[in-house]
Amino acid sequence: MEEHDYDSNSSPPLMSTYKHLFVEQHRLDMDMGAIDVDECELPVIDLAGLMEAEQVCRADMVRAASEWGFFQVTNHGVPQALLRELHDAQVAVFRRPFQEKVTERLLGFSPESYRWGTPTAKCLEQLSWSEAYHIPMTTPRPSTSIRARAVIEEVSRAMYELAQKLAEILMRGLPGAGEGETMVTTREETCFLRLNRYPPCAMAMGGFGLCPHTDSDLLTIVHQQQGTVGGLQLLKGGRWVAVKPSPSTLIVNVGDLLQAWSNDVYKSVEHRVMANATLERFSMAFFLCPSYHTLIIPSSSHVHDDDAHYRSFTFGEYRKQIMEDVRSTGRKIGLHRFRTR
Repeated sequence: MEEHDYDSNSSPPLMSTYKHLFVEQHRLDMDMGAIDVDECELPVIDLAGLMEAEQVCRADMVRAASEWGFFQVTNHGVPQALLRELHDAQVAVFRRPFQEKVTERLLGFSPESYRWGTPTAKCLEQLSWSEAYHIPMTTPRPSTSIRARAVIEEVSRAMYELAQKLAEILMRGLPGAGEGETMVTTREETCFLRLNRYPPCAMAMGGFGLCPHTDSDLLTIVHQQQGTVGGLQLLKGGRWVAVKPSPSTLIVNVGDLLQAWSNDVYKSVEHRVMANATLERFSMAFFLCPSYHTLIIPSSSHVHDDDAHYRSFTFGEYRKQIMEDVRSTGRKIGLHRFRTR
C-alpha cells in the first residue's frame, strides 16, 4: 500500500474530539501557521571521525550540543535497510483500523502502547495532531514470531547503543571532566522507542503535529523517514527554524536531564512538529533515560556546589512533577521547577 493510501477508518478522530479547541482558537483570531520560518542546516557530525580524527569529532559534537542542542550524525552504524524496513512496518501498523489500534494487541503490543491526540489539552497550543506507539525496550515478546516486531527490537537495540556512546562523549566533553568522571547510568527498563504518524491537518489556522516542548530524557535520536515532508522545527535565537529532512542522517538532541547534569553547558532546546495540510508524515524517536532513582545533579568536577544551577533530583521525581504539572496546567514546566538560579 502506498503511503498516501489511507482512509478515515485508520486515522484517529482528532477533529471530532478536539473541534472545540479550533473553534476557540478562531474566536481568538490566532493563526498558528501564519508565521513563516527559515530552514536551517543542523551541524553534521561524521561519526567516522571517531576512528580518523577522534578529538576533532568529539569537540565538534560538544560544540553543537552547546550552541544548538541539536545535531545530525552520519556514518552512525544503523543500517539504512533496517530503517527502511522499520518505516514499512510503521506505515502498515498505522494503516490498521483505528478501533483495532485502541483495542487489540497489534504486533504483540498492549493497546496502552497506542496514543493519539492530547487528552490533557486545554487549548490548541497544547494539542498534538498525531498518533504514536510508545514502545519500552523491555516490552515482553509475543509468543509468535512477528518480523515487524523483530525489526522494532533491532532498531531499539541499535539506537540504545548509539545513544549511550554519544551521551558518554558529551559527558566526558564537559569542562574538567576526565576518564574517572562518574557517568549517568542508563537502563533499558526506562528507555523507549516512539513511532509517530502525523495525519494531515486541513484547518486553515494550522496545527501542531507535536506541540512545543523539550525532551525529559538524557538524549533523543530521531529519524525523519521521508525526504520531502518536513515539519520539525526548533527554537534558535528566539526564532523558530525548520529542520530540513534528511532520511540518510539521524538527528540527535539534548534532553532536560543532560542540560541539568551539565549545569546548562548543553541546551535542551524547545522544538515542535508542524502538521502538513495535505500530507501525512512519519518519524521515529528513541529516548535514552536513566533509572528512576538516578540522582541528577551538576556535582561533577566542572561545577562547585555554590555554582550549581539546579538542586539535585531523581529522574523519577522529575517525571512525577511533569505529570502533576500537565494534569493541573495542561503543560510541562520542566527544569524551571528545579532551578536554583
